Formats: sequence, structure tokens, C-alpha cells
Amino acid sequence: MREEQFYDYSDYRDTLELVRDKNEGALSPFTFICVVLILILMGGVTLYSASYPEAISQGLPHYYYILKQGIFAVLGIICSIIINIVPKKWIKLSSIPLLVISFIALLLTLFTPFGVSVLGARRWLDLPMLPSFQPSEIAKLALIIFLSNFFADERSKKYMGWYYLIPILIICIFSALILMQKAYTTTILFLLTGLILCLAGGFKLRYIITFLAFLVPPALLLLLSESYRVKRIASFLFPGIDPTGLEWQVNMSLNAIKEGGLFGKGLGNGFYKLGSLPEVQNDFIFSSFVEECGLVGVFILFTLFLLFTILGLRGFMRERLKDEFFSNLALGITAMIIIQVLINNCVVTGLLPPTGIPLPFFSQGGTNLFVVIIECGLLYRVIKDSVKVKNG
Repeated sequence: MREEQFYDYSDYRDTLELVRDKNEGALSPFTFICVVLILILMGGVTLYSASYPEAISQGLPHYYYILKQGIFAVLGIICSIIINIVPKKWIKLSSIPLLVISFIALLLTLFTPFGVSVLGARRWLDLPMLPSFQPSEIAKLALIIFLSNFFADERSKKYMGWYYLIPILIICIFSALILMQKAYTTTILFLLTGLILCLAGGFKLRYIITFLAFLVPPALLLLLSESYRVKRIASFLFPGIDPTGLEWQVNMSLNAIKEGGLFGKGLGNGFYKLGSLPEVQNDFIFSSFVEECGLVGVFILFTLFLLFTILGLRGFMRERLKDEFFSNLALGITAMIIIQVLINNCVVTGLLPPTGIPLPFFSQGGTNLFVVIIECGLLYRVIKDSVKVKNG
């Protein structure tokens, strides 16, 4: 193995130093906390409004879904506080144990009676003394921390050859396990985030493109191997082929969005959540939000996610010459959350075929919210570290 540095920072060192000016971005940590708290609050209010009719129809208390979501949110906030207190090396040391735990949890979900199937997808793990959760959500966080630490390690800068296969193998193994759970879109999200971190970690673009090219044939075979996926693609490509079938939910979603108008019908006054949009508290919660809050609400929501993206990427850039581990974390977390937002929005507006992908902070799903809040806690620590005033 020959030594070779991953990066030559000389071309853009001056730009990075300007971004890290000691007075610039002093309010970034406070702004980020405000953005995250507003998103959590908006998500909670929207979830309650969208879910209480479903809860009542099932004979449950009207607050059933929001109570469950709130418990996971509180747990996530507590973990985020701890993350911002413990030494940085503890976070680094957690990378391999967290990866191993995620791997074991995925195996338990697929191959033991502890795995729970819902609507044909085996994605939940129900262990004694613990609430059921989705190991794939934990695996997303584990991947980000592991790759961030891997590419920050000095060995990643010195050695070529087989050492580079480690992150690729990790990405492929975990993607295969998630795919076996019939979580096709989650697999794509997992792959994209992993490859973005590989690219930032020094992989040449042509290697990434070659890797993706090798993935295309098996991906197409897997896509066409399940009849429900073929039907979804057909309905997406030819919307008029079955307007009352697979595309019905998308059509109802678009109608709900249109009904929202400029200012919406007001919180709690939506119609489509009353049965026109099945499982509206999950993948199609954005449609209910637009119906009740209108384009004004959409503008506010997109502004918050835009601020989230800008703050995350600025943290990535500021930390690039200071702490590569934190820099990689910022990029991976920002990419994971924002790509998920984009995919969800494209699905509910008919720009992508219907698929199960939650809207971060909004969709019902305790594990997803718990992990997203922990990721935000990590990102806050990165942003806070990136704007520390230099002595002298």
C-alpha cells in the first residue's frame, strides 16, 4: 500500500478560512436550536390535527398518536443534551458498537419471531421490555457516525487499496438487510447518504459512478421482482391507467394540497384527513398540513428546512480544516434529513411513485423522530464547535 493524501486543500483554503472568521456565524447555534424546536412544535401540532380522527375511529383517545410521538421526542431531546455534554471521543468510540448493535437488530428483525410485519413489510423489532422500533432508523445514524469517524482517521489518508473497501462493504451489507425488509426507498436513502460521505471522504467521483453503474442491473431486477412495485411504477408513468387504485392516494393528496389555497382552511379544519387519505398521519401528512395551512404554511416550512440546510452545510465547511469527524457528521446528517424531506415531498405531489418515506419531524413514527432529534443534537454540537471564537 502506498501513501497518498486524500485532499489538497490549497485550492480552497482561503475560502474556508473566510467562512471560519471568528466573528461570523456567532448566532448559528442559537438559530439552529430555534429552527429545530419550531420544526418539532409544528410537527407535533400537525400530527395531532391529522391523527386524532384516526385515533377516535379506532376507539383510542384523541391524543393517542401525539402522546406516543411526544414520549420519543422527549427521549430524543434528553439524549441530545447528553451528546452535547460527553467528550467528543465518546461519540467517536460509539461508532463501531452502534454499527454492531444496528446489524444485530436488523438480523433479529428479519430472522427471529421478534420481527413484526405490517402490511407485508418486516421493518419493526418488538423486544421484551422495550417499545417496538425500526432498526433501519438506528442504522442510518450508525452509518453516519461510522463513516464520519472512518474518513477522519489518519489511516484513511495514508493507505490505498483494499482499505477503501471497508466503507463500501458496510454500505452494501446494511443496504441489503434493509432491502430485505421491503424498505426500497429507505435503502436508496441509505445508499445516497453513504456515497455522499464517501465522496467527501476522498473517493473519486468516477469510482462512485462506477459503483452505481454496477448497482443498476440488480436494482432494476429487485424493483421488478415485486408485483406491487411494478404496479406503482406503471401507475406513476401512466396516471390514467388506474385512477381509483394505486394512484388514488396521490390524487387525493394533490386535491388536499389544492384545497389549501393561500392561507389554508385552518388547523383542525381539514377534510381529507377524515378518510380520503388513509394513514394520513404517516407518509402523506404534508398534504394535510398544506390543506390546513396553505401556501403560507408551505413557505414557512420550506424556509425552516432551507435554514436547516444552510446551517448544516456551513458547519460542514467551517469544520473541514478544523475537525474532519465533526465536518463529516454535519454533511451526513444534513444530507440524510434533507434528502428524506425532498423524497417525501416529491411522493405526495406525484413527482415520484408512491412509497413509504416519512416527513422528518412531522410523520408519525417514534423511532424516526427519536433518531432525527439525536442527529440534530449532534449537528448542534458541530455548529457550536465550528463558531467558537479563536483565542487571540
